[in-house]
Amino acid sequence: MAQKKKMVEEITPMEEDFARWYTDVVKKAELMDYSSVKGCMIIEPYGYAIWENMKAILDKRFKELGHVNVCMPLLIPESLLQKEKEHVKGFAPEVAWVTQGGNEKLEERLCIRPTSETLFCEHYKKIIHSWRDLPKLYNQWCNVVRWEKTTRPFLRTSEFLWQEGHTMHATAEEAKAETLRMLDVYTDFFEKVLAIPVIRGQKTESEKFAGAEATYTIEAMMHNGVALQGGTSHYFGDGFAKSFDITFTDRNNQLQHPFQTSWGVSTRMIGGIIMTHGDDSGLALPPAIAPVQVIIVPVAQQKPGVLEKANELYEQLKSAGLRVQMDDSEQSPGWKFAQYEMRGVPLRLEIGPKDIAKNQCVLVRRPDRSKSFVSLEGLVDSVKAELQKVHAILYQNAKANLQSKLYTAHTHEEFLDIAANKPGFIKAMWCGDPACEEKLKNETGGVKSRCIPFEEEHIGDTCVCCGKPAKHMVYWGRQY
Repeated sequence: MAQKKKMVEEITPMEEDFARWYTDVVKKAELMDYSSVKGCMIIEPYGYAIWENMKAILDKRFKELGHVNVCMPLLIPESLLQKEKEHVKGFAPEVAWVTQGGNEKLEERLCIRPTSETLFCEHYKKIIHSWRDLPKLYNQWCNVVRWEKTTRPFLRTSEFLWQEGHTMHATAEEAKAETLRMLDVYTDFFEKVLAIPVIRGQKTESEKFAGAEATYTIEAMMHNGVALQGGTSHYFGDGFAKSFDITFTDRNNQLQHPFQTSWGVSTRMIGGIIMTHGDDSGLALPPAIAPVQVIIVPVAQQKPGVLEKANELYEQLKSAGLRVQMDDSEQSPGWKFAQYEMRGVPLRLEIGPKDIAKNQCVLVRRPDRSKSFVSLEGLVDSVKAELQKVHAILYQNAKANLQSKLYTAHTHEEFLDIAANKPGFIKAMWCGDPACEEKLKNETGGVKSRCIPFEEEHIGDTCVCCGKPAKHMVYWGRQY
């Protein structure tokens, strides 16, 4: 029963109103605040610390694979954006424009970057001349602006933080390998760092990135049966290179166009963590990215020796490289327990006079509130083991949620019934015609193709929409 006990009354229950629950958690955990500009948010210290931890892990991995960080301008001349027609067409509805500088109207409009492909191409044209200049493995950490019609903190905002990798290669094979390699990096990050299982696959033609030949994606499932696109990796072929006249001399002294990729994840991953692992008590953070991995709560701290011992344990865990805090405020232990559960701290360490007498402490895991009494001898190893258990519990719970929300539709009627009554992923066959995608989306009020999985199941021989011969099995679902 302890698992079910509601510790923070101010949070709306998830089952009562999921959207309100999400907003309550975001606000009460002090992850963000609203700005005076509609669609923009202030990321508060606790929320930004989560992003910094994500960034540090991913950045290290990128660099291990040979990527280097750069910084591109915030503004893009309209003429530069227009060079790749499909690209600009895809982003046109979301672009924010600068038309005036100081008191003077600009001769040419400047776009606030929604993404940076064109900027990278402009630069690559200047620095790529020979096969010896390739590959170029660049990455950028920055903010972008996409003028969203509807907004939700971390999930859809007009301005957000992200990373965007942009690489150039001598051959199509190298570029395609890079595209899938980076998708593997994102998959590994989601599952081994964020404890979020994902479905991997390729976007359909109508859902791929503007200007790409192929877009690959990882799709996660939230508590409420709505999908979240976790990260994408795009293969551009030589389309951008031709549009920007980027050429290099190959090993045979022949002039060639290089092949391009881009890939990215953003602060929407924070929203994904909230909606995958959170509960009615608030956040539940994976240990790898939690700003505070262990909170020490002294019990009966007014009694002799309690604070001294708590401080000793604090220093011990801190020296071991763990992110640890101690709360020796005048608030009651019960208030502290609820507060740090709400903020998603993975592990709580309780220490009081009785524990000190037995040379032990109490460790409480956030996901299931399970308690264990551990010796102070070898405490660091015990804490690290418990943090690993927290990750495993979060992942298994998320995996179970994903599995419980997988449905199979063999007929058009079955598809519509599942879409109306069973939130989650629908597995169904598709003929490959975008018209069928559009029809299913309109009939269901927003259920779209999420991806063609790398490992397709044979559900049937005909399209679930039109009855013609099927080409692919597709995951369908509503999305954030």
